[in-house]
Amino acid sequence: MSAPTIYYMRHGETDWNVEGRLQGGIDTPLNELGQTQAAHAGRVLADLFVRHGRVAANLAYVASPLRRARSTMDMVRAELKLPPGGYALDDRLREIGYGHWEGSTLAQAQVSHPELYASREVDKWGALPPGGESYASVQVRMRDWYDSLKADTVAVAHGGTARALMVALGIETPASASDLYVEQGVVYLFSNGGVTRYS
Repeated sequence: MSAPTIYYMRHGETDWNVEGRLQGGIDTPLNELGQTQAAHAGRVLADLFVRHGRVAANLAYVASPLRRARSTMDMVRAELKLPPGGYALDDRLREIGYGHWEGSTLAQAQVSHPELYASREVDKWGALPPGGESYASVQVRMRDWYDSLKADTVAVAHGGTARALMVALGIETPASASDLYVEQGVVYLFSNGGVTRYS
């Protein structure tokens, strides 16, 4: 099979995004703006399907099991006039785990674990938060997820997993991806060895 095309969306905004808190595996809900962003991403995706001659029901759909991603997928599918549910959940798409730092701001993380935080400043990709995981390990599970795809796919997950996928596919380097901002309310199209943003 040729390389699958992926229509990838980050979940909509949460209050913790606004507050600058590390979410990781904490199951935070979308806020009002996040719901608006999710619906907008669904409309962008619907337009892309028209432009690409795609039938929405013919693609595979998968989301991170975290609530903010599932809620976003539900709203995206509503915009596509697809029935609720009807998509898979894959734990490999969950956000990078920040361990003991989850719920903290970066400033709080720096105070609680200054040496670990300093190592993160030097090597964000390889740094291991206390009790968490590195971007390098997320890259491995995202490559494993990508290699398991059997068809063109719509995916809703997280900023960290988007960065890891870009590195796994050779689109970005660990250095360039480390500080790459992954937007909410847009669609990232992974196709032909590259990624294109649609808003």
